[in-house]
Amino acid sequence: MTGALAGTRVIELAGIGPGPFAAQLLARMGAEVIRVQRSSGGFHPAGGISVGGRAQVLELDLHDQGGRDAVLALVDEADVLMEGFRPGVLERLGLGPDVCLRRNPRLVYARLTGWGQDGPLAQTAGHDINYIALAGALGAFVREGQPPTPPVNMVGDFAGGSMFLIFGVLAALLERSRSGLGQVVDAAMIDGVASLMGFVYELRDLGLWGGPPGHNLLDTGAPFYEVYRCADGGHLAVGCIEPQFYAEFLSGLGLSGEDLPHQYDATRWPQLKARFAEIIATRTRDEWAKVFDGTDACVTPVLTLDEAPLHPHNAARATYTPAKDPAATTPRWRPTPAPRLSRTPGTPT
Repeated sequence: MTGALAGTRVIELAGIGPGPFAAQLLARMGAEVIRVQRSSGGFHPAGGISVGGRAQVLELDLHDQGGRDAVLALVDEADVLMEGFRPGVLERLGLGPDVCLRRNPRLVYARLTGWGQDGPLAQTAGHDINYIALAGALGAFVREGQPPTPPVNMVGDFAGGSMFLIFGVLAALLERSRSGLGQVVDAAMIDGVASLMGFVYELRDLGLWGGPPGHNLLDTGAPFYEVYRCADGGHLAVGCIEPQFYAEFLSGLGLSGEDLPHQYDATRWPQLKARFAEIIATRTRDEWAKVFDGTDACVTPVLTLDEAPLHPHNAARATYTPAKDPAATTPRWRPTPAPRLSRTPGTPT
């Protein structure tokens, strides 16, 4: 095994979505993952998220004493146990943190839930859309005159969930190197999303995020931070916040000499947005991409899932790796492990 986490053994009590994704990322950095799952009922298969050749997959019935004993035997030699069940489930099965930490005091017992281990909603079902709604994030993904738009499930499940779970696991492992002791990591998606929203609260306190939804700097209120439709139905992403970048954007549109409202005059933003939309609609997405290629205008084409791996920048950095699937008739891609470590890089799963 190679990678920064080589020699780290992780038991994943497989659920769906963010837990398996966290295990996948740890495996890419070299961790040995032992996935415990049931093929039907009880523990879910990992929802299509694979940890590849770095994982052993064990099918165990944790309602059976033999299955529970097998997990406890794994705990004795593990560095991390990750689980994503409602609070109290594993305690009732005799696999809670008290039991596991008595057997292995160095264990990092990592728990991922939507609402956390306590609180009025702790035992309530939910999904990404619910967690980001109550954390205040969904209300920020709003265009003027439209309802909030869920950002797929990136913000709650994977950013607020998987990433904060991994952050807690790595922090606990680092602390263990000093104390010799493991601990419980309580990663709640609603907590992670709230943490991600911290900068918005700071902007509001500074008076930089005070308008209604869809009227602020980064929520499509500003005409220079927006997505525009092109002549062919494709879209252009514009993000020229700084004045010098905004000047290059205007130059690319052919507006550098036109008498326009000041960039940060929010009362004139609707006028500017209409003007930009009118011009951008006259050319195709790829034509505009050529206009702004190599500039600092902060303008990029909005690519599809099939197009992204083939973009020259992504191709040059090998941001995506071809999946090893001889039976596939069309190219299949997987993201290359990130971040990139100079001495102990990750390996695609």
